[in-house]
This record gives sequence, C-alpha cells and structure tokens, in this order.
Amino acid sequence: MSDPGLPPGALFRAEVREQPDAVARLLGREAKRTKAFARSLLRHDLRFVLVAARGSSDNAARYAQYAFGIAASLPVALAAPSLSTLYGRPPRLRNALVVGISQSGRSPDVVEVLAAARRAGAPTLAIVNDPDSPLARAASEVLPLHAGLEQSVAATKTYTAELAAVALLALSIGRRREELRQLAAVPERMARALSLEEAAERASSTLAPFTRAAVIARGINYPTAWEIALKLKETALLHAEPFSSADFLHGPIAVAGAGFPALIVSPPGGAAARELAGLARALARRGCPVLTIGPANGTLPLPRVPELFSPMVAVVPGQFLALGLALGRGLDPDRPRGLHKVTETR
Repeated sequence: MSDPGLPPGALFRAEVREQPDAVARLLGREAKRTKAFARSLLRHDLRFVLVAARGSSDNAARYAQYAFGIAASLPVALAAPSLSTLYGRPPRLRNALVVGISQSGRSPDVVEVLAAARRAGAPTLAIVNDPDSPLARAASEVLPLHAGLEQSVAATKTYTAELAAVALLALSIGRRREELRQLAAVPERMARALSLEEAAERASSTLAPFTRAAVIARGINYPTAWEIALKLKETALLHAEPFSSADFLHGPIAVAGAGFPALIVSPPGGAAARELAGLARALARRGCPVLTIGPANGTLPLPRVPELFSPMVAVVPGQFLALGLALGRGLDPDRPRGLHKVTETR
C-alpha cells in the first residue's frame, strides 16, 4: 500500500521512471538461463504456446501472440482459466509450452492452469516478479522479473519487464541472435521516452472533458492499446476502449465524432504506420480530438526502435498520460478506486 504521506501518484511516477533499469536488470540476469531453457524445449517438439494471465499481465500475454509468431513461428493461445477451475475441463496440451504471467503469482486460477499442465506432462514456465510465489512453485521453470517491489497498485515496471521476458524467451526459442543483441538496447530507448512526461501531462488536458475514449493500434502494439486503455480506466476513471484499427473500421468508427476522443499508438517505422496515419486524419475530419503516440510530428513522438520491441517504449508515454489525467481529476493513481495490488480470482 502507498505511503499516505506521499503526494498522489508519487509511487506511480517513480515506478514508471524505474522501467529502463528494471528491464536492463532482467535482461542482464536472465538471458543466459532463458537461452538454456529454450534449448531444453527442443525435445518437446513444440507446436504452440498457451499463456495464462490476468489484468496487465493479460496484455503481456497478448504481446506474446505477436512475439512468438514473429520470432519463432509459434501460434499462441490465451488460456481460459475457468476451464480448469470452474468446469474441470483443462485442454489437451500435447506439444505445448504453457506459460503463466503474473506480477504477484498469487491468482489461484492462473496457478491452476500451470499446475494442470504440469500434471499432464507439458513443459511449464512462470514469468513472475515473486520467485517464491504459488505460481513459481507450480511451474517446472521460473523466469523472475527482477523488477523490485512495486508499491503503486497500477502495474507499470512489472508490465514492461513481462514484455521483455516474453521477447527474450521468444527470441531464444527462435534462435534469433541479432534480435537478441538489439533487445539489449531497448532500455536506453525507454529512458529516452521518459522525457515525454511533461508533454503527456499537457496532452492529458485533451481527454479531461470526456468520460470515454478509444485507444487504437494495430499489430504488435494492439496489446499496448489494451494496456494504455486499462491504465486510463483504473487510474483516471476514463472509459477507454482498446481497438485494433482494422476492427475499429469494421463498425465502431460509427460512433466517432466530436464527443469521442481517440489516442492512436503508432511507433515510427511500424508495419501499420501508414494505415494508422490515415485513420488519424479520418477521425480528425469527423471532429474527433486525436492524440498520437509515435509519429515524429505527433503529440508524443517516440524514439525509433525495432517494431518487435516498440511496445516496451510506446507504453511509457501512455502511462504518463494516465498519470496526468488522474492527477488533473484529483485522483490518486497509487490507490485506484476499488482496486488492490493482488487480486485473487478463482
């Protein structure tokens, strides 16, 4: 729990700013062991990956769908934990790697997915900040996040550490040596994105009059749209809904107009950059207030980074945007309404 003597959002801000160091620490401590684990998986003839997670970790699981597909040509399914906990019907897991992603490692339904998979003989991995947690004990292998104690209720540094862990694992399984070298440079790009704090605070005033918004991305930053939308909801009480630009064009664009702001996440050089720029223009013509994360001429310009790693950088100004909006509304991001640091779902 946050210290009541601290100003609102002090822990959230500090933990956002710790992210480059947290990711660098993870990569430095776990790269060698992760490569060894990846080699051990060769005997399992992997055909797919099943990931169990909740909350922000679920958005890291969405990132895994792209990272494993790009780096290792492996499809990724997101687990439905209630199949195990409510219905007693865990899926068949032959030729699967089963991964649990969690900050605390204490949600019983995520733990049970890994426990059931391990009983079935599947290789299991816990990506978790607490290496002594129930999730870590349930898995056959553990990839600790090394993010340090996260005190703000809203997850920040544990989320980006999870993204880095997923990227490290996927690249190790795919034996992508050049990309693994590039991954080591990502903390420096994240540190450069920290300079956007003041610009994000100013941009938050665009969202201040509204109760709802869209956060739109495409491809590998679709999970970033989900995570930023979650931060806007839980810290600033803005009903932000995440969309793939492709899905948005298939119907939800009908609600776009002057009362419906949009935040578009499109890091420079991304595969969907042209499509997203066109959507931003189309929304502006409809009267939508439009903010952008990524383009050099946009609201919150990002440093260039290989697209696979861009979610670790793109989420940073989104976190600052949520912080600025929450504080502008007189809210404390460290103690969001109705939330606790650990939520145990069954």
